[in-house]
Amino acid sequence: MRLYIARHGEAKAKDEDPDRPLTRDGERAVRAVAGRLAPLSLELGGVRHSGKTRARQTAELLAERLGRAPAPEVHEGLGADEPVGPVRHEIEAADGDLLLVSHIPFVEKLTAALLTGREEPVLDFAAGALACLENGSEGWRLVWMLAPEVA
Repeated sequence: MRLYIARHGEAKAKDEDPDRPLTRDGERAVRAVAGRLAPLSLELGGVRHSGKTRARQTAELLAERLGRAPAPEVHEGLGADEPVGPVRHEIEAADGDLLLVSHIPFVEKLTAALLTGREEPVLDFAAGALACLENGSEGWRLVWMLAPEVA
C-alpha cells in the first residue's frame, strides 16, 4: 500500500479572507506538484481532506491531474490538531492507496508516527509538499517527497 500525504498549498491570510482559500501562487505550486504526479498513473482508492477550503482545493487540484482518482471527500480526523492515532489505524486497515491532504502539524506528526512510531517530526512539509510512503513487510518507508520548488 502507498500513502500520499500532502500539506495544502499556500493560503490567503485570515485577515484577507477568513475562509483562507489558496493564493494564486498556492494554486500554481499545487498544479506544479500535480503535473509531476500525472505521468505516474496513480490509482487511488481514496482522496481525503480536512474540509478546510485550502485543503479541499489542494485535494481537488491533485485529484484532477491523477485521472483515476475518486472525488475528494471530507475526513473529520484530518484537522491540524487532531490526534494521529485514529487516522493511522484507518490507513493501516485500508485496501487501496490513499491521498490525504491536511495541515501542519498533523501531516508532520502522522508521517513521523508511521515512519518512526513517534510523533516528533522527521520531514519538513512546505506548503504544497507531498510525500509518498509505502507499507511493506518491514513497515512504512519514505519512497519520495516532492516540494513545489522542485516541481
